[in-house]
Amino acid sequence: MSWASLGRTLLGRLGGMLVVLSLVSVLVFLLTRLASGDPMALLLGDQASLQDIAEARQRFGLDQSLFTQYLLWLGEVLKGNLGQSIFLQMPVSQVLLDRAEPTAWLAIFSVALAMLIGVPCGIASAVWRGRWVDQCVSTLAMLGASMPSFWMGLMVIQLLAVGAGWFPVSGYGDPNADWLTRLHHLMLPALVLGTLNSALIIRFTRASMLDILSEDYIRTARSKGLTESTVVLKHALRNALVPILTVLGLTLALMVGGAVVTETVFNLPGLGNLVVRAVLRRDYPVIQGALLVIAGVYVVINFTIDVLYVFVDPRVRHG
Repeated sequence: MSWASLGRTLLGRLGGMLVVLSLVSVLVFLLTRLASGDPMALLLGDQASLQDIAEARQRFGLDQSLFTQYLLWLGEVLKGNLGQSIFLQMPVSQVLLDRAEPTAWLAIFSVALAMLIGVPCGIASAVWRGRWVDQCVSTLAMLGASMPSFWMGLMVIQLLAVGAGWFPVSGYGDPNADWLTRLHHLMLPALVLGTLNSALIIRFTRASMLDILSEDYIRTARSKGLTESTVVLKHALRNALVPILTVLGLTLALMVGGAVVTETVFNLPGLGNLVVRAVLRRDYPVIQGALLVIAGVYVVINFTIDVLYVFVDPRVRHG
């Protein structure tokens, strides 16, 4: 594959990203509007009259048809304006920026921990296939894949925060806290997310390494007298990186969009917690903006992984 052909392929992927985001915008808009509950009734309270609710709906443009509302919202999104929060009375973009830091750091720390656990364990499981190491790692991966994150979160809070007192129970520290304090608050939720998501990385790494270790060139490398560590790390792991890189990218994307339960358990002021509260309040602009941004992060990560393939595997360039 030449560089020109590769460029056309990446441009095609970029076009696919735009199509995906367009479909996501339609689905997000429709799902928020089809949910039961009137945001104006929740905003004004039980004492509001029907006339008050009708006037508020007109003020926020909710009295228009769904098609008109979608076109107006989409037009503002294309201008970079995600709208105004109904309850917080702030621009949605500002609300998201204020809540993005905890979620971003939580996702980064969690995927780093998942990688540090998953890749070595997957390699060890493949190298010692069928032995006690493989059995133990496979059992732990199965437990991690089936364990609910909220249950593990409550357990580590009870053991390490309440019992041992090593970590704070919840929160993200004071508004003026330094980064060490922030990191201290993120350790437990990152431990929960990283440990549970390492199960998928273990399984993918093991499967990928098993495929590579059965290739002829691996047997040739061993016959030349190379050490086992050189064969495994230099020859096998390097050629197994493409599927491993894929699952790492997917894990990071899923952590950005799927940390809702963990953020709620640990009371982190992140995007997940924000979305939960916005759903309870029927704050349409915040729900739409947050989900659209999360979807955008997801497709950008996938596009970045496609680009990284070029540097990880030369066959992508020259195949």
